[in-house]
Amino acid sequence: MQNIYNEILQSKIQGKKLLAILLDPDKVALDSLENIIPKINQSPATHIFIGGSLVLTNTIDVIIRELKEKTKLPIVLFPGNPSQISIEAHGILFLTLLSGRNPDFLIEHQVKAAPILKKSNLEIISTGYILIESGNQTAVASVSKTIPLPRHNTEIAVATSLAGEFLGNKLIYLEAGSGAELPVPLDTISLVSKNIKIPLIVGGGIKNMQGIKDAYTAGADLVVIGTAFENDPDFFTNS
Repeated sequence: MQNIYNEILQSKIQGKKLLAILLDPDKVALDSLENIIPKINQSPATHIFIGGSLVLTNTIDVIIRELKEKTKLPIVLFPGNPSQISIEAHGILFLTLLSGRNPDFLIEHQVKAAPILKKSNLEIISTGYILIESGNQTAVASVSKTIPLPRHNTEIAVATSLAGEFLGNKLIYLEAGSGAELPVPLDTISLVSKNIKIPLIVGGGIKNMQGIKDAYTAGADLVVIGTAFENDPDFFTNS
């Protein structure tokens, strides 16, 4: 399954909104997949993202194989470091943490991942990853040892997003963080969306269907739901 990025780009051009369910391998028990997969298939999800800030489990390959067998959705890695790469997936968001200044997340992890990815058949999608302050310290901020961009300084978010686009990133990902108290502000989503030409992903802190709709209306092309689905696999029917 290739051309994941082209499909995202065409969806943006056509005004079609996309939705990814993010699964953290550390929080997905293998025996729970039997219950989770039908919920994914019944949901409006267009993609499955796999990854987390740490990922200590060694079951990521098994989880992805099970998902590939029982769903038809593209499975895209959303890795915190090179150890989370699985050749079982369809693609990978090749992330650069643009909001931070920790060299490990700006280039070091990418250098270590490059030889592995070169030998794989994964579709590699360069993604500018921007962490926005969300009211509490999230796992990604703690692990990456970086400070999120100020919540109400939209100019910095816009400038950082533009820099990512000019550097050649194919996607911009505005992230509040897993388990965030607050989602990315709608005015930030709106201004970034209006200033960049590439597709915009938004995730973190979205707790209900109205939050998804609000992000779409503000300008998100793809919304990511992680913790809310993790806490309630019936999220899409209960919201």
